[in-house]
Amino acid sequence: MANPALAAGGKSFLQAMSTVTEEAAVPLRVVQMEGLAVLKIIKRCEEFAPALVTGQLLGLDVGSVLEVTNCFPFPIREDDEEADADGANYQLEMMRCLREVNVDNNTVGWYQSCLLGSFQTVELIETFMNYQENIRRCVCIVYDPSRSSQGVLALKALKLTDSFMDLYRNNGLTGEKLREKKLSWVDIFEEIPIKVSNSALVSAFMKELEPESPVSQCDFDRLKLSTAPFMERNLEFMIGCMDGLSSEQNKFQYYYRNLGRQQSQQQAWLQKRRQENMSRKAAGEEPLPEEDPSNPIFKPLPEPSRLEGYLVTNQISSYCNHINGVAGQSFNRLYLMKALQED
Repeated sequence: MANPALAAGGKSFLQAMSTVTEEAAVPLRVVQMEGLAVLKIIKRCEEFAPALVTGQLLGLDVGSVLEVTNCFPFPIREDDEEADADGANYQLEMMRCLREVNVDNNTVGWYQSCLLGSFQTVELIETFMNYQENIRRCVCIVYDPSRSSQGVLALKALKLTDSFMDLYRNNGLTGEKLREKKLSWVDIFEEIPIKVSNSALVSAFMKELEPESPVSQCDFDRLKLSTAPFMERNLEFMIGCMDGLSSEQNKFQYYYRNLGRQQSQQQAWLQKRRQENMSRKAAGEEPLPEEDPSNPIFKPLPEPSRLEGYLVTNQISSYCNHINGVAGQSFNRLYLMKALQED
């Protein structure tokens, strides 16, 4: 077994543990991705679009920087227990093979594709919580092929905020707890800046591959004036989210109606019990207790979780930002074409 002092670079065990604790307290500032890992993610998501795909992120956690040096895709399988077991075995086998060829095999998160930014779901939060049980810090890289086709690299690095994770673990996503912690729907996810880095050798190779012509077909595609399909789908998805938000509001209205009905029944029961106690007191009898836990009207009603409503609200905000961004770009192109026609 290695000497702890030598493993810590000559430090004592307590000093080493103190250093680890200080590193754990450093917040995550940036996700540094290798260019090869970014290309792998984009290629995988584009090939299977509009189907959704996922994969594992590998790298290193160094201070305030989370380095993503490699990745590999998960197989697309049906959702059942046997498929889950096969997927876990595949993941372990891939990491073993990477370790044998001396490639980084430390898990730092996962990546997934999405359609028009629709990734904010309960399943994503549960996946985050499962990763957090074994990994101190992890991120989810979300890539949207549909938005990238509009000339924007829709690549995001997301993590859950610490305050939200604490409430989620303690089942505290109720109105009272959320107001106490001052947590709103914008405080669920935190977007981490992404920095793409390449080695000097890769940069030199890409310089050699760079075409002589500075203008490509992709640059001309950005001047397309038609954004109807993209705008229509965003509006359709947003309308669906509005229906979901209305359904969540109906749940809370139903809850508050039942709560008000229960409080009215409790007040009527207490008034009747007090009158009965006054009669018993006048007759010289012992009064009855004014609380009866066995009575169904005194059982507290469980408040619905606000998680779904928060996620739907967050998703609506994303769609609004998408529509606003595309509309702004469309106006710029229209003004450009108008100027060209006038000339």
